Amino acid sequence: MQTGVTAEKPLEVAVPVDQIAPLTAEELAALTERLDEDGVIGLPGAFGREWVARLGEDIATAFAEARARPGGAVGRGPHRYYVEVHPEQLRGFVDLATHPWITAVAGAVLGPDYRIVEVGFDVPLAGAVDQPWHRDFPMPEQTARERRLTSLAVNVTAVDTERDMGPFEIAPGTHWDDGSAFEHGMFPPRDTYPRYRERAVRKYPRMGDISIRSALTVHRGTANHSAKSRPVLVLGLDAPGAGNDERHDTAVSRAYWAGLPESLRAHLVCPVVDELTPITQKHTIEGLVMGEAESDPA
Repeated sequence: MQTGVTAEKPLEVAVPVDQIAPLTAEELAALTERLDEDGVIGLPGAFGREWVARLGEDIATAFAEARARPGGAVGRGPHRYYVEVHPEQLRGFVDLATHPWITAVAGAVLGPDYRIVEVGFDVPLAGAVDQPWHRDFPMPEQTARERRLTSLAVNVTAVDTERDMGPFEIAPGTHWDDGSAFEHGMFPPRDTYPRYRERAVRKYPRMGDISIRSALTVHRGTANHSAKSRPVLVLGLDAPGAGNDERHDTAVSRAYWAGLPESLRAHLVCPVVDELTPITQKHTIEGLVMGEAESDPA
């Protein structure tokens, strides 16, 4: 069955971010239990459509700038790109990073000293093909040993996702899978694909919806048969010592840092610089394999 986050009961209607009601203890417990079981949760109506429209404008500006210079965008398969940006390139970064639903889940799962280590976005363009099933990185030893998540990815769609736009597909419960046979610790063998197809759920979020997932949950982007792009923001969160900050180059200017609330500074552990330098994307093994991927036969 194919469902999206909009199929789940909203915890709150879309209201101004500074008026969002915190999660109750019962709601938070239910969400973290489902995250532990499925590896992904959806939170509809976290933001208003006007807020998301501004986010879409900022993504479009950053994407155009990144594609105009060498190393500004990394391919994740044909007609599919990833771009990492600095927080201040997004007018809504503070709203996002201090959203009470996000901070509550992050604190409950990763601990009160969680860190923001990644701000970026994926853009599947028209003509993007099915990605291979994958994780975003190999399973950390702490997770394998203690069955404890040490990172989370928050996704925010910048558009209403339609069925022909190459929706995100995820196989719930696979974040605990033993990845010892995965290529590079991330790509399961093709003879295991039927299991992921059987579990797969396609997501059709709308503007304002967010999801929070373990990047270990096996997933893929599907083929975009439309003439539209489907940009999705990614906010990466780590437990202390998880080490994903080594894969990213987040920085903030001194002027921007000075204007951030202290509650956010405590989680944004990154260089504070006089002048920002455009980020050169890191061409990981994932990017190389994605570029060679063939469509998964139905």
